[in-house]
Amino acid sequence: QVQLVESGGGLVQPGGSLRLSCVASGSIMSLNTMEWHRRSPGKQRELVASISSSGSTNYADSVKGRFTISRDNAKNTMNLEMNSLKPEDTAVYYCKVVGRTWENLSAFSYWGQGTQVTVSS
Repeated sequence: QVQLVESGGGLVQPGGSLRLSCVASGSIMSLNTMEWHRRSPGKQRELVASISSSGSTNYADSVKGRFTISRDNAKNTMNLEMNSLKPEDTAVYYCKVVGRTWENLSAFSYWGQGTQVTVSS
């Protein structure tokens, strides 16, 4: 079992910055891909950014050049640095990991509870 705890959301003015964090805990054997997703009211969930176990990253076109995803494998932590924030970035942000526990040989997807990001003047 893997538990994910997200933090760092809040209210920020357009052009401002926020850093989101996601900490994984539990009987973790390994974590593979780690991702940030977001959902705005009335919209489908969107994949914002992903990072592989080796550090390869991918970003949605809407955030490329403004957001930076990173991970600390020793701490089982993932971060999302968000700069030049726009009102369109307002959403609930969720972390997702694909991992293996000592109790399960197969890989499973785990989701965090989400953290609210509001960009408004």
